Amino acid sequence: MTKFNIKRASIIVFACGLLTACSNENSSDNSNKAILDTVSLSNKNFALAYQDGNKIVATSIDTMKQISFGGATDPAISPDGNKLAYTVNDTAGHRTIWVADMENKSQLQLRVNNDNYYQAVWSPTGNSIAFNIFSDAKLWKIGIIKTDNTGFVILDSKSPVNIYAPTWKSETELIGHDLVNLYTFNVSGKLIDTKPISSLIGKNFSIASSNRFFYSKDGKKLIFNAGNADVLDGLIGPSEAIYCVDLASKKVERLTPKGMQVSYIFVTADDRIFYSGAEKPFTQSKIYVSNLKGNAKLVVDRGTNPTGTLK
Repeated sequence: MTKFNIKRASIIVFACGLLTACSNENSSDNSNKAILDTVSLSNKNFALAYQDGNKIVATSIDTMKQISFGGATDPAISPDGNKLAYTVNDTAGHRTIWVADMENKSQLQLRVNNDNYYQAVWSPTGNSIAFNIFSDAKLWKIGIIKTDNTGFVILDSKSPVNIYAPTWKSETELIGHDLVNLYTFNVSGKLIDTKPISSLIGKNFSIASSNRFFYSKDGKKLIFNAGNADVLDGLIGPSEAIYCVDLASKKVERLTPKGMQVSYIFVTADDRIFYSGAEKPFTQSKIYVSNLKGNAKLVVDRGTNPTGTLK
């Protein structure tokens, strides 16, 4: 196991008592407090990970325990809440993914013989991690590796197509897109399905490489964030919102309100939608959790890029 390099990131563990002390001494400063909703989060030790400025935070509702990583991005909490994957950017411009065990504080780097891979996504069981990787062919592809650092494979490595924003459809299938088509792969790297995005969601949306698509647990719905025609004061480019399409009827429902800019979405394997949204462009982004009907709860009053555990 690789030892953690203090130059790459720092770990601060906030016990319950320290959180209470910070709250009492600085009652007007909420920067060190996670304001969580007991209905929407599990009772595991760690239930949510998110970005807070230049650090990432994993936090719990039951113990009010936090782990904070400086110098890291793209937090991805494992489905069981015990591990955290994250991206480290070094001074040479390299991006690599590390995995931390949040109980014993051990860390390891995912070894894929590459210096530009980022944004980990855990499989539903937590046994594998997918990510975007810049291949030797100078194309963006999806990489997969088991959490014990074995079984690395690049999906559809021979095609001349960039694939962005990987997510898991099931433990054995993943999806990604090239702005035009939605692709489904099996874990051995074979392309098994291609669908034009417009045939699934219609032609009223603009798709960026950062937009992600998630299948619902039953496979009957597709949840995604995308650009729309809303005009928000001060925003250059499309406003983004979260939508859910019924794949049988093709009916698309908007899940986030007009006026909110939503640039990040994460859907758990049990169909909870975590997202970060700002009520006005360039204002403080907050973290919410929603069901497939759009019923949302505020979970953190300052943060971006959330991921959540299973219940």
